[in-house]
Amino acid sequence: MSILLVPGYMADETLWDGVSGRLAPFGPLAHADLRHDATLEAMARRALAAAPPSFILIGFSMGGYVAREIVYQAPERVRALVLIATSTRPDSLLLRQSKGAVAKAAPSVSFAGLSRTAIATSLHPGQGGNEALIERVRAMGVRLGGEAFRRQSMLERPGDLARLGAIRCPTLVVAAAQDRLRSLEESQELHAGIAGSALAVIEDTGHMIPIEAPDALAEVLVPWLQSLPDWSP
Repeated sequence: MSILLVPGYMADETLWDGVSGRLAPFGPLAHADLRHDATLEAMARRALAAAPPSFILIGFSMGGYVAREIVYQAPERVRALVLIATSTRPDSLLLRQSKGAVAKAAPSVSFAGLSRTAIATSLHPGQGGNEALIERVRAMGVRLGGEAFRRQSMLERPGDLARLGAIRCPTLVVAAAQDRLRSLEESQELHAGIAGSALAVIEDTGHMIPIEAPDALAEVLVPWLQSLPDWSP
């Protein structure tokens, strides 16, 4: 069985470096590429075109929206689903306003990665001065570049609460206790909307769980994956 990993906003495959070793026993790891497309539907189609015939699907943050779109487009290919620090809610007014600001910015403006303030807000309040973590997040954005920043910043997330009932595969929802970008209530909404899903809350981490708390995340993921009906070592 393969695992398809879907990163979040302005994150690349290195997001998963801290957990990839623990996931490897479950099968080859594949990475969705979200750099090139401007809609959730197109991102999902591109990921499916490059993905193995069937797979376990793990999506983080914005990647959780993409992961659910993958399930809606090809439910027969997704054996199990993990949604990390994500939401079923549509874009807030504040987020729509920020998209408008990005739309008005000149495309030629040089992109130097996400701002330090934005990155710090995505971390646990106690990690706001952790320069190594901040630089790691910033570097992912720099590698993706300005065009990906514009596309992902303008991405419409309409919300899919009414569609969650279509998700029938085993599902795990993972929340961060100190997430300042996505509330615990948002994870609870996903959990309530997906029949039979499990919910896990990881303490002492902000939104960037795969980078901030990879060991704690692995301790949640591994037993759950081992519990899947078709798992065998």
